[in-house]
Amino acid sequence: MNVQETTVLNTPKKDLWKNVKRHFSVYALLIIPAVYYAIMKYGPIVSGQIAFKDFMPVDGVWGSKWVGFKNFNTFIHAYYFGELMRNTILYSLAKLLISVPLSIILSVALYECTRNVLRRVVQTLAYLPHFLSWVIMYGILLVLLAPGDGLVNDIIKAAGGEPIDFLTNIHAFPVVVIVSDAWKEMGWAAIIFIAALMGIDPSLFEAAMVEGASAVQRVWYITLPSIKPVIVTVVLLKLGTILDAGFNQMFMLYSVSVYSVADIIDTWVYRQGLLQFEFALATSVGIFKGAIGMALVMISNKVVKKIADSSLL
Repeated sequence: MNVQETTVLNTPKKDLWKNVKRHFSVYALLIIPAVYYAIMKYGPIVSGQIAFKDFMPVDGVWGSKWVGFKNFNTFIHAYYFGELMRNTILYSLAKLLISVPLSIILSVALYECTRNVLRRVVQTLAYLPHFLSWVIMYGILLVLLAPGDGLVNDIIKAAGGEPIDFLTNIHAFPVVVIVSDAWKEMGWAAIIFIAALMGIDPSLFEAAMVEGASAVQRVWYITLPSIKPVIVTVVLLKLGTILDAGFNQMFMLYSVSVYSVADIIDTWVYRQGLLQFEFALATSVGIFKGAIGMALVMISNKVVKKIADSSLL
C-alpha cells in the first residue's frame, strides 16, 4: 500500500474527528439518548435468550434450561391465538387507516389557516389529549358514554333511541377503541406533517395562484405530493408496530364481556405471561412481534419503492 492510498483511507477518520471537535456541543447531546438506548434497548437483548429457555428465576438467565422453540409453539398453538391475531391486526390497521389520514387533514387545515388565534387554539386542543393518560381518558369516556346519564346516550334517548352500553357491547366497543385512539393521538401525529409542510417552497403556491388554481387544487397537486415521502415513512414505520394495538388503551377499556373483540396479543401476554410469571413466554411473544414487524417493514419498503418511488432506504 503506497502513501497515497494510506492518506485516502485515513482522510474520512480525520474528517470525522475534526467534525466532532468542531461541533462537540452538538455531539454531546447524543450522550444521553445513546446511554438510554444502550441500557434500555440493546442491553435487554442479551436477556432475550430466555425466550428459548425454561426460565427459572432461581437459575437465572444463563442457568435456565434450553427448550428451543417450545415457548413459541405454546403461543402459536394457544386456543385463542387466531382470535388474538385477528383482533390485534384489525385494530392496528383500523387505527392506521383512520389516524394517518385524519392527521394529514388536520395538519393541512392548520397550515392553510390564515387566522393565527384560531390556529393556535385548534392546535392546543388537538395536542392536549395526547398528554392525558388512558386512565384519565377512561374517566372521560365513562362520562360521555355511560348508559345511564352519559352525554352521548342522553342525545340518543332524546332522539327516541335506546341507550347503549358502549364499553360492554361487542358491536360498539371496537368503534369506541378506534375513535378514542384517533381523538387522543391525531393532534400529536400531525406535528410531523406540519413540519414537512413548513419546508414547502411558498413560490409554488404563488405560481399556482397566478395560474388560477383553487385552494383544493393547490392542496392536491402541491401540498400532498410535497409531503409524500414523509407520509410513506410514517406509514412504513407504523407497519413495523402492526402487532402493537395499544396495550394501555385496551387494558383500561376492556372487560370480560368484550374479550372476544377486545383481547389482543399484549393483554393475553399480560395475563398468561406476567400474572402467571411465565416470563419466557412473554419474551418469546415479544420476539415474535418484532420479527413480524421487521418483515412487514422490509416487504412494504420494497413494494412502495417500486410503486411510488419513495422508501425508507
